[in-house]
Formats: sequence, structure tokens, C-alpha cells
Amino acid sequence: MKIDQIDLGNRPLLLAPMEDVTDSPFRQICRRKGADIVYTEFISSEAIIRDSDIAQHKMDFAEMERPFGIQIFGGREEAMEGATKVAVANNPDVVDINFGCPVYKIVKKGAGAGCLKDLDMMERMTGTVVDAAGDYPVTVKTRLGWDDQSIRIQEVALMLQSVGVKALTVHARTRSQKYKGDARWDYLKKLTDTPGLEIPIIGNGDVTSPELAKKMFDETGVDGVMIGRGAIGNPWIFEQTRHYFGTGELLPDPTIQERLELCAEQLRLSVDHHGERYGVIIMKKHYGQYLKGIRNGKKLRGEIMNEKEMKPILELLLNFKEEKLYAVA
Repeated sequence: MKIDQIDLGNRPLLLAPMEDVTDSPFRQICRRKGADIVYTEFISSEAIIRDSDIAQHKMDFAEMERPFGIQIFGGREEAMEGATKVAVANNPDVVDINFGCPVYKIVKKGAGAGCLKDLDMMERMTGTVVDAAGDYPVTVKTRLGWDDQSIRIQEVALMLQSVGVKALTVHARTRSQKYKGDARWDYLKKLTDTPGLEIPIIGNGDVTSPELAKKMFDETGVDGVMIGRGAIGNPWIFEQTRHYFGTGELLPDPTIQERLELCAEQLRLSVDHHGERYGVIIMKKHYGQYLKGIRNGKKLRGEIMNEKEMKPILELLLNFKEEKLYAVA
């Protein structure tokens, strides 16, 4: 699969952009563990054009993260145009537009999945971003539609292709579903069977294991699979899935010690990237999944959450010896 000139190989696995999750430290770890391309969390176009320090920090990345995309969102074409120019000045590999976020405070401004209520505006805004991006490829992440009565994803895909989008990721739920119910992979199949649609289609939604990743590829014909929540606290999912594709065998789950050590490494990277105060805070979203299924893991997480500095958290993680732990059956 290619995004313009970026060759991601056969059946690529992509890390989904997730707010307060896919910062540079987590992206670095997921790339090392086999993610073929990674994206920033979504960044407000309004914040970017105001030269917000927070927005700029979210666009910062390490070279080892490449190929790497900056995802932006907004409800005003002028802001999206300006934000795109700032984004490409940071020299990512891809600029991605978020047309899928279902959160009310986003959609009420006509941004995120709010754009699904006005396809003419979506078309104009996308064209504006494509023009502003110049030689940088533009991709889109969206949903099936606003609700069951407005699913026009095949029409949307062809429209986006016509204005220059180089790949389309579809979270196979409507905005009304938010994150509830099952992802509706049958629509991904309809999309890949759409006459005249030539850009890569990337499926997203409910892929939490190697088996499910393979099932999405096999059943829907998508060109790539994007993994989101399934990677939180489990970046091994990328290498496990790649191994499963190649051999049909499942790698063993990481040991408890491996989980604790990788969690500690991510904490170090987080503090190095964000500074100690925020680096410690942002990691709180990850501990629950890293420690999931470990007896006394909840107790350890509780102790960690009370700490405000890196050193005592590292001591808790690295001194919680594997031989004293037992996986919950």
C-alpha cells in the first residue's frame, strides 16, 4: 500500500491518532514495535494559527517516528488553510484531516464528525487543505456518516479522491454511535468494492488482536488496518500481528517483567519529551492497560497515581518483581 510516494508495504498496520495518548513517546514505542505509520493526536487548527505552544509541542516528533503524520481539525476553512501551512513547515510525511471525532464540543463547531452534516463544506475544506499542503500528501480519517440515515461513505470517498486526498481511513461507526456498539465492517467491504475508487482504504474499529486484524483484511479487502485502543498499554500488538500474518502462529504475550520495563521506558521518554510534571501526568492514561490482568496490579497503579515525580514511579515499577506476581487466569 502506498500513500502517494510513501510505500508502507503489504497489509500495513497504522497507529490511530488518539487525544492525550499518541504523543511522541508512545509513537516512538509503537514504531519500534512494528507500527508502519503513526499520527499525532488531533490538533486544533485554531490553536495552530494562534501559535499556541501546546499545539506546536503536539507537532514535535523524533526522526525515528517516520513515516509520521500530523492530524488537524477545525470548522473554518481559513484556519485549516493556515494550520496546514504551519504543519507542513514542521516537515511531516503526511497531513491528515480529522473528519471523525464525535465529541460534542468539537462537532458543535462544525469540526470533526460535524463535517459529515455538510458534505459541500467537507469538500471545500479538503480542497483548501490539499492546496495549502503543496507537495505533502493529504489523508482523511472519517466515519460512516452522521447517523444511520446519512451514511454516504462511498460518495464521500469518491468526492475526497476527486479533490486530491491520497488515502482514506474509515472508523466503521457513525457519529451517533460514538464508540458504542460493534463497528460495521460490512460498510468497509462496500467501500472497497466501489467502482472508480482507487485511493487506499484503511479500516478502523474493533481491531484489538492479531486475529481481528487479519479478519478485517480478509473480510473487507481494506488496504491497511488502523489500530487505536487496542494498542494502549499493548504496543506489542503490531509485532504480534505482523508475526501472525507471516506464520499463522500467535506470539506469546509479553511477560510481566517486559510489560513493567516497557512502561518504565515510556515514562522516561514522556518526562524527557514533556518535562517531569506533565510527563508524569500524561502517563496516567497508560498504566491501567500495562498492568491489566496482573494480580495486585490495581494496588500498584493506585500507588503510582499518587506520585508526582518520575523516580519513585520507576522504583515502584521496576521493584515489583515478576516472581511475586501471578497472572489472573
